[in-house]
Amino acid sequence: MIDRREFLAFSGAALALCVLPRVRAESDDHLLYVAEPGIRNYVEWGGVGVLVYDIAKRFRIVRRIPTLLTPPGDSPEAMKGICASAATGKLYVSTPRRLLCIDLRTDALLWNRTYEAGCDRMSITPDGSTIYLPSFEGPLWYVLDAANGDVITRVVTNSGAHNTICGPSGKHVYLAGLRSPLLRVADTRSRTVVREVGPFSNVIRPFTVDGSERHCFVNVNDLLGFEVGDLRSGKMLHRVEVPGFTKGPVKRHGCPSHGIAMTPDERELWVCDGANSRVHVFDATVMPPRYVQSIRLRDQPGWITLTIDGRLAIPSTGEVIDTGSKQIVAALADEDGRPVQSEKLLEVVSESGAPVRTGDQFAIGRRREPPA
Repeated sequence: MIDRREFLAFSGAALALCVLPRVRAESDDHLLYVAEPGIRNYVEWGGVGVLVYDIAKRFRIVRRIPTLLTPPGDSPEAMKGICASAATGKLYVSTPRRLLCIDLRTDALLWNRTYEAGCDRMSITPDGSTIYLPSFEGPLWYVLDAANGDVITRVVTNSGAHNTICGPSGKHVYLAGLRSPLLRVADTRSRTVVREVGPFSNVIRPFTVDGSERHCFVNVNDLLGFEVGDLRSGKMLHRVEVPGFTKGPVKRHGCPSHGIAMTPDERELWVCDGANSRVHVFDATVMPPRYVQSIRLRDQPGWITLTIDGRLAIPSTGEVIDTGSKQIVAALADEDGRPVQSEKLLEVVSESGAPVRTGDQFAIGRRREPPA
C-alpha cells in the first residue's frame, strides 16, 4: 500500500504528463537531462522536474519532464542521483526516499518505488539490467532489477553508502561511503565485495575511474585536490593538491573539492573548488596528474560532468565550458531565462527518437586497454 504522499507524487506527475505536450527539439540527437532540484532541495535553481536541453542549439531548453508534486505544507524532495541506459531506453532519478524510472522515448513515468533504507547516488550496469542503489548514507547498497526496481539482494558495507560507479567493463562496481576512507570493489556476478582500495587520507567523497579500471581519482574530506588509487593492487598511490589556492568555507558538502571528472580520452582531470568558485584542470597523461590551469565560475561548484565526446564540461553551477579552449560558451537557464544549477545531469544521444548512447554523471574515462 502506498501512502498519501506517494500517491500524490505519482498521480500528480502522471497528470502533468497528460496535459503537457512533449515538445521535441529541432535536432534532438544530443540532449542534456538535468534533474531538479539538484542543489539540495532548492527550487530557485530550476524548480522541480527533469529539464531537457538541446546541446546542438547552445543548450536551449526544449521541455521539462514532470517528476514529483509536492503536497501543500511539504518540502520538495531533493534529487540525489541520475543514470540512464540506452539499451533499455530508461532514465532513473533518485531522491532520499525513492527511485523513479522514466521512459526516454515518451517521457512517461514508468514507476516510482520507495526503499526502507532510502536512496542516494546510484549507477547502472552497462547492459542496463541492474542498478546499484546506495541507501541514504546507510549500511548497504540495494542491488535492483532495473526493469521494475525489485530488490535482488543487498551489499552491506556499513560505510555510510553514498556514491556508486559501475565500471565500463560491467565486471565491477565501485562503492564509496561517507564514513570510510576505503573504496569497496564489488563483483557484479557474485554481487559481493571482493577488494578494498586505500585507505585514503580521509573519507571518500566524489570519485571517478579510468576506462581500463586501473586507477581511481577520489576527492576526500579536507583536501583541495584529489588522491589516486590503484584499483587492482588496492594501494593509494598519490596525493595531489591544487597549487596556488587555499581552502576556505564552502556552502555545501563540507569539503574543499566536491566533484571530479575525467575526460573520455583520459588526457585531463577536472576538479571542483568550492571556496574559490573555480574548476581546476590537471594533465592526466602524467602520473601523478599535473596542474594546468583554473577557470572561474559564477558560484561554488559541487559537481562536474562532461558530454560524451568530452568537448564540453558542465559544472553544477550551470556554465558550459569548452574543454579545448577552456572558455565558458553557454549557461543553463530555465523556460523563463532564470539560471539553472544541478549536481545531477547527463547526456543522452538519440537517433530517430531512440536513445543510442548515454553519458554518466560521474564522467568516467573511456579509453580501454588493448587486448593482451
